[in-house]
Amino acid sequence: MALLEVDNLKTWFHTRNGVVRAVDGISFSLEKGKTLGIVGESGSGKSVSCYSLLDLIPKPPGKIESGSAMFDGADLLTATPKQIRAIRGQRISMIFQDPMTALNPYMTIGAQLIEPLLVHSDRSKSDARDKAIAMLEAVGIQDAPARMKAYPHHFSGGMRQRVVIAIALACGPELVIADEPTTALDVTIQAQILQLINNLQRDSNMAVILITHDLGVIAETCDEVCVMYAGRIVEQASARELFANPRHAYTQGLLNSIPRLNGKPKTELNTIDGMVPALMDLKPGCRFAPRSGREHKPELLADRQPMKEISPDHWVEACPVCTMA
Repeated sequence: MALLEVDNLKTWFHTRNGVVRAVDGISFSLEKGKTLGIVGESGSGKSVSCYSLLDLIPKPPGKIESGSAMFDGADLLTATPKQIRAIRGQRISMIFQDPMTALNPYMTIGAQLIEPLLVHSDRSKSDARDKAIAMLEAVGIQDAPARMKAYPHHFSGGMRQRVVIAIALACGPELVIADEPTTALDVTIQAQILQLINNLQRDSNMAVILITHDLGVIAETCDEVCVMYAGRIVEQASARELFANPRHAYTQGLLNSIPRLNGKPKTELNTIDGMVPALMDLKPGCRFAPRSGREHKPELLADRQPMKEISPDHWVEACPVCTMA
């Protein structure tokens, strides 16, 4: 049984210039202990889709137009503010993209770790402090008792990210949403952070949603993958199946743009022409058509194509032009 099941989620932003369809009808599910990767270029709707689940989008201008997000039998999208506060931070936690802005510069690291433990449990302040020290040690920060008195600017980028992870995992959540947790870190620290998340996940059997634009990270860490483009999921499959048999033109373009060590020296990198379109006044049909390099008939631009299962648990947006083998 799925821990989280999202169906037809639409999150739009109503601005003075028009409606921005940031998330335009996506569906996915996630089981306990599994990792779901959401991949795509910047502006594809990855972060907004997950912020919507935790009621973290600004309202207005943001508005959830439709859909459901069933988490252990409760719909996150219709939960009251009190209900979502009870879930957020305790049963579902989030690791934000930029640890410097996620942490309060005026509060010590210890105070920021202790706060969620006091809010979401009946621990005493002394017990919460002991738990906070244990979490810092669990994420690999040495001399944790002394570090509790430090401020975020005393830490390096990698150490700040470890603190953000410690805060997210302090209450033992069932689901962690990691929003590009390694983007601002160097390659060595990236590997350490990903291994840390994997170890903590294995120990507690928690589920993880990993938002990233790095297909290398997806290949190393994820069980299932959703490829997003212009507010929609265009392909969804297991990580092994997706890398072995990508069927949508956008997925193929992403994979072809990865540098290869066995390629010819001094060859030009493959790229996807153009940019992700502005999510306003888009045509209902295939949104990748202008960048695909393939001719689309007018009806394919006028009508949205349904998701089609082309092999067991491998789904693709069924534009007949963009899903050619």
